[in-house]
Amino acid sequence: MDYVGNVIRPPSEAYSMIIQVTVGCSHNQCNFCGTYKGYGFYVKDIDQVKRDIDEAARYKFTRAFLADGDVLILPTEKLLDIITYLRERNPRVERIGVYGNTKAILKKTVEDLKLLRDAGLGIIYHGIESGNKEVLKRIKKGAYPHKQLEAAEKVKAAGIQLSQTVLLGIGGTELSEAHAIDTGKHLGAMSPDFASALTVMLLPNTGLYRDFKAGSFRLPDKFGLLRELRLIIEHMDVTRECFFTSNHASNYLPIRATLPGDRAAVLRLLDQVLGSRDESVLKPEHMRAL
Repeated sequence: MDYVGNVIRPPSEAYSMIIQVTVGCSHNQCNFCGTYKGYGFYVKDIDQVKRDIDEAARYKFTRAFLADGDVLILPTEKLLDIITYLRERNPRVERIGVYGNTKAILKKTVEDLKLLRDAGLGIIYHGIESGNKEVLKRIKKGAYPHKQLEAAEKVKAAGIQLSQTVLLGIGGTELSEAHAIDTGKHLGAMSPDFASALTVMLLPNTGLYRDFKAGSFRLPDKFGLLRELRLIIEHMDVTRECFFTSNHASNYLPIRATLPGDRAAVLRLLDQVLGSRDESVLKPEHMRAL
């Protein structure tokens, strides 16, 4: 397989075949992300992509993920060519997933997305990070909440599963509460099929790390981050069933819940942890990672 640079995928795609279609991220300006710093975004040669698909076809897999950071930015026709070829070479594939930022989703019509769904695209991973406009501005996310909501509605209208991620701590101590409450409300309004909370980690090659070193950004402590998690879940009034997790390696307390049904139980658990401030129930620092 011809993998170039840092190839990442969502935790839920751990057992998927990774086919790298693009290198890097089409936005690549978020000040907290160091994954693609140092090289530009480009689309790989389609013949190379198909050679990788040919090689992958030798293995028995039922899910595939098209990497890197934003394959959905490609023209619909090119995506259809890749997805169709992948399904032809491996008819066992039941679902294909991609990352899609807000800009990429909004460039597609609902009809485009339906064509991709019918070809085999089953899930789009949409990193929103926050529902607070000021936080999104500071982290240079490139999309405000109303645009993220518009993108979410398009994906749902097309019948494609939507998985969204948010970042605990990304507002710093200054905007911690506003970030958490607005993010919970925002997720509720969008009501994705899946939602995950990760914890921001300060990487030396990022602008956020430089802000931290300069003293202009302060990260909430462990229990401040868990308070954010509680506020998000408290304010997340979804209109349909959503599977919510905080079991990423970056998090201090793993949670798996179906909302709204499990909300009361999850809030009780978080209240117990926040009330006791017992660090022994939290993930040790040396076990946290991206």
